[in-house]
Amino acid sequence: MAENKLGSLFLIPVLLGDTEPLEVLPLSIKKRVDQIDHYIAENEKSARAFIKKVDPKKPQGDLVFSVLNKYTEKEDIFHFLDPCKEGHDMGLLSEAGVPGVADPGSEIVALAHRAGIRVVPLVGPSSILLALMASGMNGQEFCFNGYLPIEKAPRKRKIKSLETQARKGTSQIFMETPYRNMKLFEDLMTVCENESRLCIAADISLPGEFIRTRTISEWRNATPDLHKRPAIFILG
Repeated sequence: MAENKLGSLFLIPVLLGDTEPLEVLPLSIKKRVDQIDHYIAENEKSARAFIKKVDPKKPQGDLVFSVLNKYTEKEDIFHFLDPCKEGHDMGLLSEAGVPGVADPGSEIVALAHRAGIRVVPLVGPSSILLALMASGMNGQEFCFNGYLPIEKAPRKRKIKSLETQARKGTSQIFMETPYRNMKLFEDLMTVCENESRLCIAADISLPGEFIRTRTISEWRNATPDLHKRPAIFILG
């Protein structure tokens, strides 16, 4: 008996907020969602809601989910790709944006490569790249730093280090949990030099989208309301 042909792992971008899918996602996403019943996601409820929004006619009862988050047992992860090994295509979903970037899905992608499973990245919105595109900062040389330290003193040291690298020409991209955005903004205003440039990109692709690049001196006179708004920060 011949071995089953391996399925492929499709990396499916999701919306960055409450927008109509076809405003920010290509039609190819809907076509692929229509074909796939096996998914890996951080949250099953939100993943189901996304699939329903993209493809309202798809039967929810046919969907099979494996949940990948901080509570997932390490030994369970090794079985998440079993449907691919049985010949089924699978979809990997992030909570927002693209899988594998600032997202735990990279662990699944690494397992797929080790298992010889074809990995297919699909086109969709990444808040990190969209912010960089719109920032006017150096897009030839940049570094994504993820979340900065929570404690105030280490965070201020990290900001100073990022500013030093940015002044050498490497754009420094970072983010914060939305409810702590204003604390981060206050620390940036305290630590950074007047002439350093800072881009703040909040609610990207949403109706209230806000993207501005100003010097620190200018920001001190124009404090934005970033409370509970998903945002990307770039020093350059």
